[in-house]
Amino acid sequence: MSAAVLGVILVQIDLIRTSMSVNEERFDKNVQEALVKVTERLEDFEREYFFRSSVNGFMMAYQAEQIATARPNGDKLKEIDNAELEGIPSFERQFYIHIMTNPGLTELFNQEKNMRSVEERIKAKDLDLAILQEFGKRGINPQNSKFKFHYGIWSNEKNGMVIVDGHYVFDDFGNKEPVPTLGTSNLYNPDYSVPVFHSVKIPPGELRVFFPNRTNIILSSLWKNAAGTALFAAIILSCFAYTLTVIFRQKKLSEMKTDFINNMTHEFKTPIATISLASDSIVTPIILNNPEKVQRFANIIKQENKRMNSQVEKVLQMALLDKRDFSLKMTEVNVHEVIQAAVENITLRVEKRDGIVKTALNASMPIIEGDLTHVANVINNLLDNADKYSPDEPEISVSTRNVSNGIEITVQDNGIGISKEARKQIFDKFYRVPTGNLHDVKGFGLGLSYVKAMMTAHKGAVEVKSDPGKGSSFILTFPFRVEA
Repeated sequence: MSAAVLGVILVQIDLIRTSMSVNEERFDKNVQEALVKVTERLEDFEREYFFRSSVNGFMMAYQAEQIATARPNGDKLKEIDNAELEGIPSFERQFYIHIMTNPGLTELFNQEKNMRSVEERIKAKDLDLAILQEFGKRGINPQNSKFKFHYGIWSNEKNGMVIVDGHYVFDDFGNKEPVPTLGTSNLYNPDYSVPVFHSVKIPPGELRVFFPNRTNIILSSLWKNAAGTALFAAIILSCFAYTLTVIFRQKKLSEMKTDFINNMTHEFKTPIATISLASDSIVTPIILNNPEKVQRFANIIKQENKRMNSQVEKVLQMALLDKRDFSLKMTEVNVHEVIQAAVENITLRVEKRDGIVKTALNASMPIIEGDLTHVANVINNLLDNADKYSPDEPEISVSTRNVSNGIEITVQDNGIGISKEARKQIFDKFYRVPTGNLHDVKGFGLGLSYVKAMMTAHKGAVEVKSDPGKGSSFILTFPFRVEA
């Protein structure tokens, strides 16, 4: 499963990378084509301005008459590409054709343009118009902030930018004032550049363009695919993680249930064996004739039966808690009286091991609203655990104090303690704290799970503080009133 998930993600990443490369190539091609077209239009603009400024209307009429006389059939005119005539008024076309086919005028044109610098040959407004139109034809709309760009003309003669973003940078001619722009520094390392007036061997300069958001432009068309890939990858990973979580949870639950069954078998095996032995003894003739011994074995059977019934009740009780099929019988409960009764019950067992149970009942308001049976069971469970998980000579203390809107009960011992990892699981059903060399600790791992469930039912809280080898403290907080 891990290999399959990783493979799917890697394939998607490779597809996105390939798409990004294709988009980058397409964008680069569109920009380069637009720039080449712009340079061609700049040359057309220059020829047109030369024509308009060099010849007056009388000269144009004279030249037109000469053309008609010299070439009545118009053979020479057919050599001109009609595309060159686009944008030129009809009354000027014939003379424009004459200029293009007349070696003398063409030579004059070439001489004049070679005498001028690149910034004199290009009008900033023409450059601005051409570049916006050509980029617009290819879907690069500068009005969209995503396609923001800087452009300009680089002069080889001046070794610097002479036109940037539709403004002249240098004040070396005419009355044009220099206009500083933010794009100047970026254009020294442009994304794209093409030579201008490249008909000569050494072009006088370059048309340069810089896109601050070039990467974003290339990625913009991929974000839907990338977002979809990320979404579905996240779903797959989430399902994968959930599957693993369920598998490990079920494995852990299976282990705990197996441990529970083993513990239950052990807990029932001893009383069953004792009952069986006592029953066999009673039916023997020697015992039947001795009423005292019959009474003794009958009491043993009764005690062991009571012990088994208590274990069964615990299991059934947890089943009811799981189904939430229980109801609390709310009454006023004196917590101090419940604690004193529980301490009396545990004291006999503790004193047999040379231990001691101390109380410090400091709460001035010990009355709470609760179910007396369940509150007593919670206290008894904690005291029972404190005894079971303490070494020889256990020291157990129970204290109370009033807190905001309730009472706090602390049961503390000097037992084996609980590790940080175990503290996260002690309230889970069937979980039992590892006891190291203490293999005589009995139980089903249901006590603390029951405590947690009852505290939740009473709108209270239970907290544990413990360190391995330093004992444990369980802190119960009961509210004075259980809000519905």
